[in-house]
Amino acid sequence: MGQGHNHSNHDHHSHDHSHHHTSSSSKNLAWAFALNLSFSILELAGGIFSNSIAIISDSFHDFGDALSLALVWYLQKISTKPKDNYFDYGYKRFSILGALIISVILSVGSIFMIIESVKRFITPEETKADVMFILAVIGVIVNGVAMLRLNHGKSLSEKAVFLHFLEDILGWIAVLIGSIVMMFFTLPWFDPLLSMAIALWILWNAYGNIKQVMGVMLQAVPHSIDRDELIQNWEKITGVQSIHDIKIWSLDGNHHVASLHVLINKSVKLNEFSKIKEKIRKVASKFEIIHTTIELETDAEQCKLHSD
Repeated sequence: MGQGHNHSNHDHHSHDHSHHHTSSSSKNLAWAFALNLSFSILELAGGIFSNSIAIISDSFHDFGDALSLALVWYLQKISTKPKDNYFDYGYKRFSILGALIISVILSVGSIFMIIESVKRFITPEETKADVMFILAVIGVIVNGVAMLRLNHGKSLSEKAVFLHFLEDILGWIAVLIGSIVMMFFTLPWFDPLLSMAIALWILWNAYGNIKQVMGVMLQAVPHSIDRDELIQNWEKITGVQSIHDIKIWSLDGNHHVASLHVLINKSVKLNEFSKIKEKIRKVASKFEIIHTTIELETDAEQCKLHSD
């Protein structure tokens, strides 16, 4: 019985740790949302004033960003809820749902940016370069501050949002360079060229993000776990003869779950079983595995699953 008590203790500890982490990340996301929303309003006004269709369309893009941030922030908050009768693994996966949605929005946005850039190539337009310059400076600062806040984010949704701000900053740096160049030279094609390069870069990154999220959704073995090393560590434990039917998957890209069957040496006494389990859990927690289900067997009852 002592074993069960120990186990819940271990879970409680790791839950505390992740809870502290997630509350800071939802604070960061709320912060980013407020910045983005107020900036998109400023941008719309500036775009109308400078007659820059690029800046006007970017303000709608930023407004969309703010909405997706609100969504991610909400899902991140839900993801801290403890397990209940509906979700007995807890709500951690909700945070990757946010990452997936944001990455899809990013991809769609990039494709639109590419289409707009191509149109601009075909029919270049004149814009007020000085107003563009001022807006670009503000844009770089606002997004830079938001990005620094999210730089240490561990969750996949924070990484997606971080990418968002990086995209915005690069966009504004391009506008900044573009506006300086346009102040001195008449190169109306320069702006669409920059925006196309950025769009392609974002598309590539969003693809990487979606791939990672899908890995978690499809229950792939987490990237961060060296499966062979983990099994070797388990098999080094005194009393363990062999380990099989190992399943490892991730809840949200940061917190993992495992189940395994352990064949115990004949010499091991029944009262030592709980010690072995405890050691197995200790090894697992070093690999960010927060929940381990262990099935112990002796030679007498060889596992039916062994053939799998």
